[in-house]
Amino acid sequence: MLPVLQQGLPTSIDQFTSQYGDLLVSFGVTVLSFVVTFLILYFVGKPILVRITKRALNAREFSSSIVSLGSSIAGTIAVFGAVAIAAVVAGFPVILSAFATIFAALALGFAFAASDIVENFIAGIFIIKDKPFEVGDYIEWDGNGGVVREISLRVSKLDTWDNEQVTVPNGDLANGTVTNPMANETRRVTFDFGIEYDASIKDARSIILEEAAKIDGVLDDPEPTAPVTGLADSAVVLNGRVWINPQETGAGGVKHKLVENVKRRFDAEGIGMPYPYTELTGAIEVEQIGHDGAVADD
Repeated sequence: MLPVLQQGLPTSIDQFTSQYGDLLVSFGVTVLSFVVTFLILYFVGKPILVRITKRALNAREFSSSIVSLGSSIAGTIAVFGAVAIAAVVAGFPVILSAFATIFAALALGFAFAASDIVENFIAGIFIIKDKPFEVGDYIEWDGNGGVVREISLRVSKLDTWDNEQVTVPNGDLANGTVTNPMANETRRVTFDFGIEYDASIKDARSIILEEAAKIDGVLDDPEPTAPVTGLADSAVVLNGRVWINPQETGAGGVKHKLVENVKRRFDAEGIGMPYPYTELTGAIEVEQIGHDGAVADD
């Protein structure tokens, strides 16, 4: 058998070329046509498809989040479409059908390996659909907070108050509890002010309401209030409450101004703001111990 095999193998470049030349040329033409077709469709078709998608969504006045998501999906479709069309042009359908079973197995394995990616992708679609928040909203989740800057297929990007970018998987936001203080037209801002027990509640309330009314962005309707909400160990607690439009006024700035202005007025008008303290009462006896261990007489 060995001599027969040796006789069947090419022994020179010329013999190899004559025996396999046509096959190599055919294979090279197929690969070249596939690559050229794919590159043309990708670099020409993708920008056109993405541009058309953006224009169509903007024309229907969809939010920037939906436009961004639609553009990403259009780009992905362009890639798969370019591969499919290039394969047909190059004559790959026969080869692809031969490896259909292998591709199916690989796709199944990839699906298990990419389960998190798929989960976050689906979560991103639900976020766009349900609109628990949109780009530009300040949200809080799992002890964190930030302003939403981008909602993509897999993750959402947010900026913290320290101007740090946070990238969060969409699954964490879709499956967790998310607080959106900017979702409604009005938002209440509160702060507890503690005054001494012998201070006038009426005077303290008047100061809180007067200072609240002076702050830009505080709404007249609902009007500011300051009910007594607690009797602490060392203070009577008045809860200052004001309402703002979160789309126009920041809650943090309003609270800071309210606290500072009320504290200044309390100091000027002699209304004390006590802090918790503990008072110890009783007596202490001191005894002198002699060298022999006996208690010495006074």
